[in-house]
Amino acid sequence: MNARTADIRRDTKETQIRVQLNLDGTGTAKLATGIGFFDHMLDQIARHGLIDLDIEAKGDLHIDGHHTVEDVGITLGQAVAQAVGDKKGITRYGHAYVPLDEALSRVVVDFSGRPGLHMHVPFKAGMIGGFDTQLAFEFFQGFSNHAGVTLHIDNLKGENAHHQCETVFKAFARALRMALTPDPRSAGVIPSTKGSL
Repeated sequence: MNARTADIRRDTKETQIRVQLNLDGTGTAKLATGIGFFDHMLDQIARHGLIDLDIEAKGDLHIDGHHTVEDVGITLGQAVAQAVGDKKGITRYGHAYVPLDEALSRVVVDFSGRPGLHMHVPFKAGMIGGFDTQLAFEFFQGFSNHAGVTLHIDNLKGENAHHQCETVFKAFARALRMALTPDPRSAGVIPSTKGSL
């Protein structure tokens, strides 16, 4: 199997982002976005997705975290799309339920080539440390649009915003891991009746 790696840069007047990843890694992460809690969530993607992830972001945090979080989502989506290539032999669909104490979230992903985000997470707080909880949507929207995936994200239970957010990111990682795992029964075949994704 070819190495499923990517190295993507995104430079704008608002942010400078670099994402390097290996979809077949061991979950190591090197993260520096300037937003501590966001780094913690990106670490969940690496650890639970078994994706080696190196993200460096410099953004206009003197304004707020919006551009940084959204642009990391965009760049990570581009990197995943590049690394997965033509999608031959992948499982395509992935899903996960993840609990953390009182919180429970479900994420379902389809590497369909059709971007779409359907997200219902009623956060119990507006901020978690320096992270605006509204930006979780912006991150996943950027990722979905640029990775070309359909994402369904639902927080089913939760009273603590930290727990809610962490279960979402962990479930996202686990769903990605399932969807991107090569299926030995369909090696070399694109998992679609259309013949392309």
